[in-house]
Amino acid sequence: MSGNKAYYPARGRVILHVDMNAFYCSVHAAEEPDKYKGKPTAVAGSVEQRKGIVVTASYEARRRGVKTGMLVGQAQQKCPNIIVIRPDFHLYRKYSSAFMNIAYSYTPLLQATSIDECYLDITGSSQFGTPMEIAADLQRRIQDELGLPCSVGIAPNKLLAKMASDMKKPNGISILRIRDVPHLLWDQPCGQLFGIGSKTAAKLREMGIRTIGQLAAADEARLKARFGIQGSWLKQAANGTDHSLVEPDHEPNKSIGHTTTLPADIQDQEDIRRVMLNLSDQVCRRMRRQKLMSRTVQITIRTPDMKTITRSKALSAPTETAEEVYHEACALYDRHWAGKGPVRLLGVTLQNLLPRDEAAVQLDLFDYERQPQKEQLNEVIDRLRDKFGESALLTAGMLGNDPSVLIRNHKIRGTSLQRDGQRFTQEEEPL
Repeated sequence: MSGNKAYYPARGRVILHVDMNAFYCSVHAAEEPDKYKGKPTAVAGSVEQRKGIVVTASYEARRRGVKTGMLVGQAQQKCPNIIVIRPDFHLYRKYSSAFMNIAYSYTPLLQATSIDECYLDITGSSQFGTPMEIAADLQRRIQDELGLPCSVGIAPNKLLAKMASDMKKPNGISILRIRDVPHLLWDQPCGQLFGIGSKTAAKLREMGIRTIGQLAAADEARLKARFGIQGSWLKQAANGTDHSLVEPDHEPNKSIGHTTTLPADIQDQEDIRRVMLNLSDQVCRRMRRQKLMSRTVQITIRTPDMKTITRSKALSAPTETAEEVYHEACALYDRHWAGKGPVRLLGVTLQNLLPRDEAAVQLDLFDYERQPQKEQLNEVIDRLRDKFGESALLTAGMLGNDPSVLIRNHKIRGTSLQRDGQRFTQEEEPL
């Protein structure tokens, strides 16, 4: 195997990006091939309602025009024989953990960026073969052992590895070197460059910069004048340069969050409060399970036209109680969005987490005596739910018909998405 070292740079890096193809649909096809394999399928919330949103679609459905974000009714018009499946995030996490473990066997330098993709730094993994051999073996094992297709990008940095994994789907393996960037990427629109969202692409068009090649040749000072420090990154990225490292997650979760897509737009205060209460209840439950406390509460709001807004509040003292998180989440909503229109998605994320036994809980005079009682109550509630199920103890305000009510059931969650410790980038819409 020593000859494999010739395929690895003396001073550079070799990065793989593994991207599972139509992950949710592929998991259902692997789990129940007789029902779903090779058929047009879509995973969507509120299956019984045509207004549910398609979370992802199989490639058979995509070839018939079904797209992520499309309403179920629209998907059924495009593909009348489509099979709509209710999400099962417990199952997805099981398969996600399994494919990550396969990837981890090639290198400890693994960075998961979402439930269905990860980066691997295989610079020191020549004992397993050449980069191409490792990518092919990894792809084959994930298919043979789990029944899941994936695409793999091979590159000298994370940016190009991500771009490469998008080149051939499904089941592709692509190599993208810096010297390949001019003839493979420069003719593409700026929006095709990973990390450039629609708003940034629109601003670049206003500057007369439409292609990645034009961005690569643009004056850096002009870019910085418009975008600040991001301007330098934009030019570097367009030239295929990326110095970010693969960062294995050896530390406790940086955040725990939960979002839920509603079957219909809502803006009534009672509906908003119910969703916030259910979200707060479950994120705190999961946080306590990991013996953590939070110092920051963040809410996520998505409007019917798919604009996403996030707002956060630093707490005066760390908390682990749903009551406090719910209060802050509602206050953030009231301050930043109440009265401004309907919403389609809501989320609550707990940030700046720290171990419970390290938390210097700053108690005021009134909380000093109540805090032990709060902790005892939380422990009793958690024990009862562990034994009898997540719905063993509920308040009246948690009851309703929207997907937030279902997040206590890991098999029936609507389109609720859990996020533990993952970084999700999004362009905030100014209010």
